[in-house]
Amino acid sequence: MINSSQQDHIVTDIPTAFSDPQMVANYTQGPPRFVPGYNSMLSMAAILLAERAHDDARILVLGAGGGLELQAFAQARARWTFDGVDPSAAMLDLAKQTLGPFASRARLHQGYIDDAPAGPFDGATCLLTLHFVDVEERLRIASEIRRRLKPGAPFVTAHFSIPGGDLERPIWLSRYSAFLAASGLEPDKAAAARKAVDGQLSILAPEQDEVILRDAGFSDPTLFYTGFTFRGWVAYA
Repeated sequence: MINSSQQDHIVTDIPTAFSDPQMVANYTQGPPRFVPGYNSMLSMAAILLAERAHDDARILVLGAGGGLELQAFAQARARWTFDGVDPSAAMLDLAKQTLGPFASRARLHQGYIDDAPAGPFDGATCLLTLHFVDVEERLRIASEIRRRLKPGAPFVTAHFSIPGGDLERPIWLSRYSAFLAASGLEPDKAAAARKAVDGQLSILAPEQDEVILRDAGFSDPTLFYTGFTFRGWVAYA
């Protein structure tokens, strides 16, 4: 069972979560436990990037706070360098700590996609991030990522994405809550997390997510990861 201090990284107040010191301090414990197959998803993302990104590639990581994906990619490829972007200064500070000896290979930028360098990059990722914004902003972000990539460069994204309509959504959210509880979260906190996800995130159906990628100018969006309420795609600039 997880102790009470460790449970604070389960987000139930999304607008303020990533500026809360206790949540930030415990953040890196969360995704590996509460996102199904999280570490394997990062490994797959690195493989998909490496299919087209050369040995000394420059990779854009949007939503880099915490540093878990930066760390995984740096460990996977010894010569890659990274530009990580995140709006939370506290989460970027945590990313520096998480990176440890790899920190010299990452340039961290506080802000949003408009604050990212122009590139061109050899690949990009946006993991567990796009569900925080509405459809219009999601399309704009994807388009801005596409504009910063070299032709044919891979883009890997993963976030909440639930199939079906109003009848299926409650079933999948209940499964998400059950997974949290099975992973050691107290039932009342698992229920609170389900309520926050349902009420505060912008969750689309997988078909809508793929349309956004195509409308942003990406080709061949391909599903590579499914973990209950999470899905991930690779597409190409």
